[in-house]
Amino acid sequence: MRSRKVSPIEQVAVHGLLIIWLLISVIPFIWMLSTSFKGPGEIFIFPPRWIPRNPTFNNYIDLFQNMNFGRPFLNSVIVSLSTTFLSVLVATMAGYGFAKFRFKNKNLLFLFILGTIMVPGQITMIPVFLLLSRLNLLNTYLGLILPAIANAFNIFFMRQYIMSIPDELIEAAKMDGAHEGWIFFRIILPLARPAMAAITIFTFTGSWNNFLWPLIIATDESMYTLPVAVSVLGGQYTENIAMQMAGSVIVILPLIIVFLFTQRYFIKGITFTGMKG
Repeated sequence: MRSRKVSPIEQVAVHGLLIIWLLISVIPFIWMLSTSFKGPGEIFIFPPRWIPRNPTFNNYIDLFQNMNFGRPFLNSVIVSLSTTFLSVLVATMAGYGFAKFRFKNKNLLFLFILGTIMVPGQITMIPVFLLLSRLNLLNTYLGLILPAIANAFNIFFMRQYIMSIPDELIEAAKMDGAHEGWIFFRIILPLARPAMAAITIFTFTGSWNNFLWPLIIATDESMYTLPVAVSVLGGQYTENIAMQMAGSVIVILPLIIVFLFTQRYFIKGITFTGMKG
């Protein structure tokens, strides 16, 4: 059957709707960025000014000088990068094992891992907190990082993608005398980059935006991450909306940078994952 040709009017209508939806999605971020550069006298002006008449960096300077925002920023960088690296590595290894290895009760174990996706994370927080408390890991980077390393969704995602890699490549490498470590790092990892980029974005975004677990595990302000620090900022400076918006910009900006650098691999990974089951 021949596909119906899309008329120019339909194309214009579709693009028009997409542009409207884009504007609706972007306008709050533009207002947030604009407000972060405003002084106290410009915030409540009606109608609001999208471009500040006297833009200032004082809100950002006050965050890092008076609010010591550099420490939460550093904590978020350390926790998010460490969690992302370890989680992606563990998920890729586990996905490779479930996709290409044969061992007893493999499918049953994989179904058990999938079943954990349906368990809300809030249910396991108290047992994990008590365990980390006994291990003296409260207010430590390990306490913030360890619970997020093993991610069932990432394992499932990598398993589905690695199953699409031809078995012939692995068999040929084994015939040439390659050991499993060489095969994993020299064959599997390069071919799995698109899927790894996809879960990198998922994991980094989740870790960077994580609020509840750092709030529970970090009772000392020196271990606060950015979402917790922004929450405290909102409670202490309810009238200084510009400073709150500056803190929100600092939280969002790294996520945009990560996505811009990995979007090509992200789209490719999403497209091809699940082709082979």
